[in-house]
Amino acid sequence: MLTTDPGGRAGGAERRRNLALMLQRVHLSPATRSELTRESGLNRSTVGALVADLAARGLVVEDEPAAGGQVGRPSPVVRAGERPVAIAINPEIDAITVALVRLGGEVLAVERTPFDAAPSVDEAVAAGAAAARRLLARQPDRQPVGAGLAVPGVVRAADGVVRLAPHLGWRDVPLAARFAEALGVPAAAANDAALGARAEGLFGAGRGVADLIYLNGGASGIGGGIVAGGVPLTGATGHAGEFGHTILAPTGAKDTLGVPGTLEAAVSRQALLRVLHLDSATPERLEAALTASDDPAVAHEVERQVNALATAIANAVTVLNPARVILGGSLSALAAVAGPRLEALVADRALPGIDERVEIRRSELGSRILLIGAAELAFGPLLADPSGHLPR
Repeated sequence: MLTTDPGGRAGGAERRRNLALMLQRVHLSPATRSELTRESGLNRSTVGALVADLAARGLVVEDEPAAGGQVGRPSPVVRAGERPVAIAINPEIDAITVALVRLGGEVLAVERTPFDAAPSVDEAVAAGAAAARRLLARQPDRQPVGAGLAVPGVVRAADGVVRLAPHLGWRDVPLAARFAEALGVPAAAANDAALGARAEGLFGAGRGVADLIYLNGGASGIGGGIVAGGVPLTGATGHAGEFGHTILAPTGAKDTLGVPGTLEAAVSRQALLRVLHLDSATPERLEAALTASDDPAVAHEVERQVNALATAIANAVTVLNPARVILGGSLSALAAVAGPRLEALVADRALPGIDERVEIRRSELGSRILLIGAAELAFGPLLADPSGHLPR
């Protein structure tokens, strides 16, 4: 039985902090009780009580470890619970993708609803909410704790208002509130690439790296996220990381905001699809098509885009001095076919000395990355204070 304080939550402030500490650690990866004890600095009985509390809430489960020849009784393995899920939503100009993601960053089920043209807000909310309901109906044992929205645009983190999503044609839209009303669960929204950076930092190519840049190429252009000193760098209004609209040259093609010579105008997923004669493609399919192509026109377009991307990365490396640059979406596909050339160009153009320790990596999470990042938004309140969660 759970004990509650007068505020209706298990234990006092210290206990709530310790519950959060345990859940946050297990969210990253399974751990034995012995590991939790050693890493937290708490004693074994306290860790045991905290784990039992979380298990009673359905937030963790304990598995008996396989015999490994160790002396003494093996420590049970604590892992994230199966029932709590986040509803992850990623609206784009050609589709809205909805997933159920459980603690630990595991994507359980995905549904993609295509659009012939960029959806209106009403269309996106209706389609996204309907897809979420279908996914939950197929997995009735899951308990949604909230919804997270990965939006290709400028989002005010405090209230989930989309200030500007130029490719979608949305401006000053209370998107989080709209989805919260439609789904009946709390909802939050943030820039998609910023969430991608968070996901890669927790579960992908950025694990263990305190300073990184994530760049994503998608149907709505190029976005980015920054982690500095282990903390997401959001800027004064939460809009940091808009690398796609940085200017590489004062002339050239214009981006969706009408600005000439930007990274987004020069490095385009749509241009790659055009030379490959594809209407659309997942990042994985785009990579396969680029790898298989021997068309000189494709090779020329790849070379042109890699040249522009290298300049943008070199500028970012010079300014931010990251240990790692992670490329996702269509940018990962470019790196798959021209990685050595990209690395050589960045090394040549970045400030000498700064580039010596930077690594350029491809995303490890693939097409799941934005869904995992969106789920982190939904899980945020639960991970910060699990004491208010009761199993259904």
